[in-house]
Amino acid sequence: MSKANLFYAQSGGVTSVINASACGVIETARLNKDKIGKVYAGLNGIVGALNEDLIDTSKETSKTIAALRSTPAGAFGSCRYKLKSYTENKREYARLMEVFQAHNIRYFLYNGGGDSQDTANKIAQHSLEKGFPITCIGVPKTVDNDLPITDNCPGFGSVAKYVAVSIREAGLDVASMCASSTKVFVMEVMGRHAGWIAGAAGLASEEAGDAPHIILFPEIAFNKEMFLKKVKSSVKRFGYCAIVVSEGVQNKDGTFLADAGGVDAFGHVQLGGVAPFVANMIKDELGYKYHWAVSDYLQRSARHIASATDVEQAYAVGRAAVQFALKGKNAVMPTIVRGSGKKYSWKIGEAKLSDIANIEKIMPRRYISRDGFSITEEAREYFFPLIQGEDYPEYKNGIPQYARLKKQLEKKKLKQWAD
Repeated sequence: MSKANLFYAQSGGVTSVINASACGVIETARLNKDKIGKVYAGLNGIVGALNEDLIDTSKETSKTIAALRSTPAGAFGSCRYKLKSYTENKREYARLMEVFQAHNIRYFLYNGGGDSQDTANKIAQHSLEKGFPITCIGVPKTVDNDLPITDNCPGFGSVAKYVAVSIREAGLDVASMCASSTKVFVMEVMGRHAGWIAGAAGLASEEAGDAPHIILFPEIAFNKEMFLKKVKSSVKRFGYCAIVVSEGVQNKDGTFLADAGGVDAFGHVQLGGVAPFVANMIKDELGYKYHWAVSDYLQRSARHIASATDVEQAYAVGRAAVQFALKGKNAVMPTIVRGSGKKYSWKIGEAKLSDIANIEKIMPRRYISRDGFSITEEAREYFFPLIQGEDYPEYKNGIPQYARLKKQLEKKKLKQWAD
């Protein structure tokens, strides 16, 4: 009987280190070629499985696979596609089982956030019911750092480093111009319901007066009067005010400050630009000249300034996912467990996908200052180890060199999928 094949896919918003996890998966599988046949990667996530678009990673050289470790974004393509329950859409599940059986795929590794862990869990359950068991392992990834149980999520440490560095540098820029020009700078960062990224920006403030002077968290209801008072006092005291605002900042009634209307493929409310909204509010109420910026894709793709700790952990969870699968573990996800000593340490743990799926971990209130506008020392102790170290990609002519994949597809065996 031929060896079982492995299917790996990337899902949701990508990160600067998700490919390090892919590298960990593929290199570990190649070290276990006596137990694993081919490693297929889904072209554009789980959609690649539905369309039978399976990238044969054996066609990629060892050098190219190794280069994934320092390559940002999703090398195989990602997607925002959430499987419904079996009763809601039996066709999708039947199609997935058909593709997995046709290509002798017995291992399914899904690299993503909470929705992705839900997908992996559903497939694990369904495959058992259908008598063609698929070993399903979740591979954690999310810049939002909002997966439960795991201490932190691969992808977050590098975003945390990027936003802290960015507000430090932008703050210096504004400080140098504030006497006769810009008084307020607003930087918008990701974070729909959890303020981890916004909070990490607070690491840039090492002494009184350092940017950021104000952080707006989704966990703290926006109070316009208190906010404007804080802006005014910061300008009076320091000459300027640097603000970091999470995209998911909410009013007291739970509505987003920047609700753009509509929802995405996962059913999440689509958010518009909260930075210009806040900046214009300051202009209208206080009259200060302002500039604003939206970090957007830049914060999650900035591999040139990735955290070495983050890269190492991203690779480690990819490697662990394959090891879990070979040990016969199913419907679980490798987690990062922080050591208890004063010196930062970590190891790989595990959690059931059913305990991960569709659960968001928000920032604890004890991590946010009493006035709701900055972070506490306890938060700093949590954040700082995650941004440590630099892991620079190879440069050529001043430009980072990233992996270029052939992405050669396996020959299809089934009829075309009609969604």
